[in-house]
This record gives sequence, structure tokens and C-alpha cells, in this order.
Amino acid sequence: MQHVRTSLRIRLDSPHGGSVEGWLHDVTDPRERAEELARLDTDRAARLSALLGPHGTARLADSVDRHTAAGLLGQLGIAGGIEVLKVMRPDRAAGILREMPVPLVVELLARMGRGSSAALRSVLSWPADNAGAHMTPEFVSLPVDTPAGEAIDQVRSSAASGAATTYLFVTGEDRTLRGVVPFRALVLSPSERPVGDQMVTDVISVSSREDREEAARLLNDHGLAALPVVDEGRIIGVIPADSVADIAEEEATEDAERQGGSAPLEVPYLHASPWTLWKKRILWLLVLFVASAYTGTVLNHFEAELEAVIALAFFIPLLIGTGGNTGTQITTTLVRAIAIGEVGLRDIGHVVRKEVSTGALVALTMAAVAMVRAWALGVGPQVALVVVLTIAAIVLWAALVSAILPLVLQRLGVDPAVVSSPFIATLVDGTGLIIYFEIAKLVLW
Repeated sequence: MQHVRTSLRIRLDSPHGGSVEGWLHDVTDPRERAEELARLDTDRAARLSALLGPHGTARLADSVDRHTAAGLLGQLGIAGGIEVLKVMRPDRAAGILREMPVPLVVELLARMGRGSSAALRSVLSWPADNAGAHMTPEFVSLPVDTPAGEAIDQVRSSAASGAATTYLFVTGEDRTLRGVVPFRALVLSPSERPVGDQMVTDVISVSSREDREEAARLLNDHGLAALPVVDEGRIIGVIPADSVADIAEEEATEDAERQGGSAPLEVPYLHASPWTLWKKRILWLLVLFVASAYTGTVLNHFEAELEAVIALAFFIPLLIGTGGNTGTQITTTLVRAIAIGEVGLRDIGHVVRKEVSTGALVALTMAAVAMVRAWALGVGPQVALVVVLTIAAIVLWAALVSAILPLVLQRLGVDPAVVSSPFIATLVDGTGLIIYFEIAKLVLW
């Protein structure tokens, strides 16, 4: 790493500039590249941009995380930032702008002018989680009666401006999406034949207000090169296929952070300050702390039973730990299945049957192990029976709750990833204790 930093510094400070393009090829790891860019001061960032030119700087910004790219553009000043933004694809540029301070974004868009910034403004008008925020408004749309030869000429001129040309979208009045024509089919068609005669009318599209994860799923499942984005039937943009990886990575990161009991970070981990991490974690920790308090309430309520049979206390950690672990395994698997579209609320019956059946097998296994543990501790047959029955009941209860809760939350419009490992563990802990002592009351008294 040190020789890379030194090499970049020499190239930027050299009166001849050196081979910065060579440096870009040498540093192939985006994380290393991001670290180098984050260390550049304003003068060196400006020199780097001058050596690469607007297109080279745009490619560099596109090769690192958006937070680092935003820092680089911010160092270039208004004029330099505008030059780079103008040659970037609108969806990429909008993603970077979302990482920049709002006053700076407003000034950049204002200085670009209404015409040049129209595409960026269109993308930025949608919330980051919506499909509309990941589209490029630059695509080729044609009336149904456009001859193929004229359509090809329009594709040539549109391609020069960076518009998506893999598919040509056929529109009716008010840009209503009527069909799609692959460019290859257009080239092979007689020049006078209208595009409406060769279009495919069964078009897979996504609403601009749909979750970005659904857009990525459609692109991936159907193997599309681009997905049209519609608003009330009118096509307003397309999502290119290369956006799938970015969306999938962001969604997977958010789900992982939520399942760990933390709010998602808006910046890469290494750029997050202790204060930022505190803000993201403390709310969930406080919620879980309050929720855990009822475990103490349950223990206090059954204090007499504990005093009468001290041996019951020996198994509390074992029982609540087993329930929490069972629930965590199920929610982790199920939340991921929901995320990739494998299951939905319509499948709740099948999911419950599958998980309860699996839970029954797990319960029998764990009950047998618990019997051995109780025998080893010499607590007596009655307490051993309580432990065996309880561990079976808790496993089945955890399986049932964990199978239902994520699907219900998804139906209510809540991200099922919030059913995090700590949340499930806390829920099963308290309810598991109630099950334990109620069974103890039935068996022992």
C-alpha cells in the first residue's frame, strides 16, 4: 500500500503528470483506490481530475463507493464537479449527489442549468429506495408508426449522447408504453416497416414507486438488459442491468445490519465515526433493553416457585438460549427468502407447516439432550420432565413465531429484516420463561 501511495503522490506532483491512467490500472482494488482518493487534498484532487479529464474522472468516481466519489467531486469545486456530472449516467450521478451536502447539491444543479440538470432532477425526485431513484431518464422512445430506417437514425444520435439503446420503447400518446423492440430486430427489419409492426407488447416493467429490490429481482429473473420504469402507464426511464449488483449489495447490507439490531449506515463502515455508530445502534439497544425488562418481571412473578424448587433456576439460561437460537435460525433463512422473492404472505401456510415440522424434529432432539443434561445434574425425575417438556414447547413456539412474524411484517409494509436476531431472542426469552414456569406449576404442584 505504501508504494502505491508514494507512486500516486509522485505522479500528481510531477510537472509532467506521470501515468495516472497506469496508476488506475495498478490499483485494481476499489477499496485501495478509495483510500488513496480520500487522502488527496484539494490541489491534488484537482490535478488528478485535470490529468484524467471529465470522462476519466467520471469513470474513477464510478469505480469507488459513492461516499468517496462524493468527496472527490466536492474537492473539484462547482465548475469541476459540473463537468464530471454532465458526462456521468444520471442514475450514477444522482447516487453520488445523495451523499453530498444538500446546499452543495442545490448549487451544483442550479449552476448546471435547467436543461443540463433535468435528468438528474428527475432521478433525485424519487426516494432512494424507489425504483425511480435508480433509473436513467435517457432512453429511446418511438411512436408506433416510426419507420425502422428512421428509428435507426434516431438510435445513432441518441447513442452519441449516452442514452440506453439496447431496447427501443414504442409509445402511444402521452408517452404511454405500448411495446418494446430489440435493436437487433430493428436492424434486420426493412427500413420502411413501422416499429409498431415488430414490437413485443408483453412488456415487463416496474412502477417508479416500487421498491428497488423488486426492480432488481425483475431484471435478474427475466435476464433483461434494461427494465422500463413507468409512472401511471407512462415510461419515464429505464434501469440498466448493471444496476442489479449495486441494488442487491445495498439491500443485503441493510438487511444484515438490521438483523444485527442496528439501523443501516448511510456511509461505508470505515468512514463512519463513533458518533454515527452510536446513533445507529443506541435506539435498538434501548428498545431491546426495555423489552428485556419483562424477563425480570416474569422471574419476579414466579419467585415463589423458584424458591420452592431451586433446581428450576439451573435450566433458565439453557432454555431461553435454545429458544432464541431456534428463532434466529428461522428468521435469518426466511428474511433472505422474502428478500429474493421466494416466499410471500400467500405461502404462510406452507412456511408454517414446514417450520413447525422441522421444529418438531428439532424439539425431539433437543429434549433428548436436555434429559441427559438433567440426569447428569441429578435434579430428580419431576424437574427433568419439566425441562424436557419445556424445551420441546419453546422450540415449537419459537418456530411458529419466527415463521409468521416476518411474513406479516412484509404484508404490513415493514421491512421483515427488523425481526432481528436480538429482537427474536428477546421475544422468545420472556415468553419461554412463562412457558417454563406454567409447565412447572402443572407438573410439580
